[in-house]
Amino acid sequence: MGLGSRLKHAWNVFTKENYLGDNMSGEVGAGYTYRPDRVRLRVPNERSIISSIFMRLAIDCAGIDMRHIRNDDQDRYLEDMDSGLNNCLTVEANIDQAAQAFRIDLALTLFDKGVAVIVPVDTSVDPGNTAGGYDILTMRIGEVVQWYPHHVQVWVYNEKVGMRQQITLHKSTVAIIENPLYTVMNEPNSTLQRLIYKLNMLDAIDEQSASGKLDLIIQLPYVIKSEARRQQAEQRRKDIEFQLKGSQYGIAYTDGTERITQLNRPAENNLMDQITFLTSLFYSQLGLTDEIMNGTANEQTMLNYWNRTIEPTLKAITEGMSRVFLTKTARTQKQTIAFFRDPFRLIPIENIAKIADVFSRNEILSANEIRQIIGYRPSTDPKADKLINSNIRGQTMSGFSETTTPGANPSASNPGGTNGDRAVASLGSSNGNGNGSNPSG
Repeated sequence: MGLGSRLKHAWNVFTKENYLGDNMSGEVGAGYTYRPDRVRLRVPNERSIISSIFMRLAIDCAGIDMRHIRNDDQDRYLEDMDSGLNNCLTVEANIDQAAQAFRIDLALTLFDKGVAVIVPVDTSVDPGNTAGGYDILTMRIGEVVQWYPHHVQVWVYNEKVGMRQQITLHKSTVAIIENPLYTVMNEPNSTLQRLIYKLNMLDAIDEQSASGKLDLIIQLPYVIKSEARRQQAEQRRKDIEFQLKGSQYGIAYTDGTERITQLNRPAENNLMDQITFLTSLFYSQLGLTDEIMNGTANEQTMLNYWNRTIEPTLKAITEGMSRVFLTKTARTQKQTIAFFRDPFRLIPIENIAKIADVFSRNEILSANEIRQIIGYRPSTDPKADKLINSNIRGQTMSGFSETTTPGANPSASNPGGTNGDRAVASLGSSNGNGNGSNPSG
């Protein structure tokens, strides 16, 4: 581009038309010092260790890809759908949230409130006035305020006005996702709620202990029965308070006949034992361990955590979206919403070479697919995209030599039968490692 063209098309973000300066309220709406669309945990959960557990679960759920796909006739993954819904799940869900931030918002709302609502905000047509399909352009996560027989009142963020609003929608137009672990996490008498109650009690006791009160009882050397003695005792109490308050180190003196008893000693109770028991019980019911929380869990522990906690949550989310956002015709066309977990994420690097050898030798993954898993660029060699066993000499896609016709007898054209020819002819009964294979299969 020449100098004249660059000057003609030059644009700066701080131009007069774009830079609003301090007078922004009438142009872009109300301003906030925090993001108004961000999910806010309930106060008991936010002030305890529960918020860290919820965030750990939400990050693990959001780390799994969700896509709008099409399956083949055997319900195997075939291709991604080029749709607005897939764009929301993989690129951006709305003007404020990328796909992963949207999934974190969904998981946090699900764990904290027990029920999350996926609201299609912008669609190609009005979902309530069409019997056919429609494309979803943007989505938001809402919280249920009121339940009705066929409708639900949702508290959801409205990006046009910059604040959350309550709106009543038909149940057939929104995906209502219920936490599969609702009885463990969200029931009033569930293990989690009991743990939160005990943690709040412990916080209250700690706050009282650190409040600065001395809680003293002063035993005076005379009997307080008359009004004069009572006034004298009150004056003595004020004198001690004045001494402690006015002293730099909080020191006061008393008469030798007076006795002072301090009451704010920690009372012996089993509150910590109960919290430890409930925490251990809650972890076991979720499939969590201390190693998972601090990132030192082994593969077997993570597999158990995945099967018991993450997979049921993702299954509930994808089934809820497929049931509402995909029409019967779309499901007949084998369209669905699925999640994809990387099975190699937890494998140590020293085992990658063995797995790559087994998968390529058994023609499960091509060389370029394995290179993609370990983060390498695809090879330009055409052989790298073929499912072949490189340990067998002369093998092609169909399992035969390039110079040998399938079904022909190699010895017919070469009665002498060199060692290489005999090796090619024996491909139908051996894969070079003693394992039988069937090239025609």
